[in-house]
Amino acid sequence: MHANLELQSTISEWRPRLRRLAATYVGTDSAHDLNHLDRVWANARQIMASTTDANGLVVLAACYLHDLINVPKNHPDRAKASSISASEAVVRLKQLRYPAEYLDDVAHAIEAHSYSAGIAPRSIEAKVVQDADRLDALGAVGLARMFHIGGRLNCALAHDSDPLAMQRPVDDMLYSLDHIEQKLLRLPDAMQTQAGRTLATKRADLLAKFRDRFVSEWTGRLEGMA
Repeated sequence: MHANLELQSTISEWRPRLRRLAATYVGTDSAHDLNHLDRVWANARQIMASTTDANGLVVLAACYLHDLINVPKNHPDRAKASSISASEAVVRLKQLRYPAEYLDDVAHAIEAHSYSAGIAPRSIEAKVVQDADRLDALGAVGLARMFHIGGRLNCALAHDSDPLAMQRPVDDMLYSLDHIEQKLLRLPDAMQTQAGRTLATKRADLLAKFRDRFVSEWTGRLEGMA
């Protein structure tokens, strides 16, 4: 119990320092701002409530520093962003005198969080961070982020006549709505923790219901309409 209280105190001391560091890196993309980092940390805390063997200080650092280098979705170096962020995080953490024995664990958790990088998480901390970040792509906030990112990439909201991609390939680089089928609805099955899967399933259900309603309005097939 004493060790747990001591760790919580350490986390409370480090969170504002890591948050201030992250604030110096965030740009104009509100899908990857400080609010996103706060939500990822909140998600991680929910997951860790049932994953007691995760090191909270490692998870904290990875949650706040995983997007230090944010490469746009359509950039050819997108898959390298998490590795670059991990290297940058280690440099900055050393400057802050973060515990040296945790640096490798933080770096791996940052590298493995990325969907694009495809790096398998080896530690429980990396699994928690990956799940926590992906949870923010789901649910109501995930929908808002999806359309925001699509707008920044000049994507159409949806295909004019085939929004569900029944007779065409899905392409979320052209149509924002396609991102639900192409990636988001697949996330629950890819979650690394049981708590993450449970939360992701609930949030994905909202996405599916939203998509059904969106398509009804998009195609003019609402109740009482021809």
